[in-house]
Amino acid sequence: MTVRVLLTDDHAVVREGYRRLLERAGDIEVVAEARDGEEAYRMFCDLAPDVVVMDVTLPGMSGIEATRRIVAREPQARVLAFSMYDDAVFASRALEAGARGYITKSSAPDLLVEALRAIAAGEPYLSRDVAQQLALQQAPGQPFGDLSPREFEVFRLLAEGKPILEIARILSLSEKTVANYQAAVKQKLEADTSAQMVWIALRHGLFGERGN
Repeated sequence: MTVRVLLTDDHAVVREGYRRLLERAGDIEVVAEARDGEEAYRMFCDLAPDVVVMDVTLPGMSGIEATRRIVAREPQARVLAFSMYDDAVFASRALEAGARGYITKSSAPDLLVEALRAIAAGEPYLSRDVAQQLALQQAPGQPFGDLSPREFEVFRLLAEGKPILEIARILSLSEKTVANYQAAVKQKLEADTSAQMVWIALRHGLFGERGN
């Protein structure tokens, strides 16, 4: 059987490279490509692919939020989170959102094909580097464990400098609800200002150079 895949990444060159890699496998067909989370969600609804390959750190609506929406619409949806980051915070949030697996872009190319086949067959899949990081995620100094999935998403957008109005639009929430999440996040992280939240995000590697 051919595995129908929706490929999501905000870089066209990256999508093209992975499309060629996947289609050389012979049993995988890339039926569509999405450049952001909102487009991925719309295409999932329209095309019902077997597996969604979802970049975690997308502009605007993140891959984690898009995964949450996809799984909320279709609980049996199969999403493979795919990211340049092997940090446990991204992997754990993606899995909490409903992803069936998580691998990094530094993984060997054949691992992406292997992961897709596994997830299409209903099996979970984690690359070894991610599994190791998840095993260590209770290490001291990690401040995000007390944040709920929604609080973490709001925190990420606030740390990117997004205003409350834009966050409300991205997450389909009211401004009041976002403001309440912001207050909860600041309290849990013991951050009094937006600048402190940005510093916390940078210190713990939530943002790095994009381009992969």
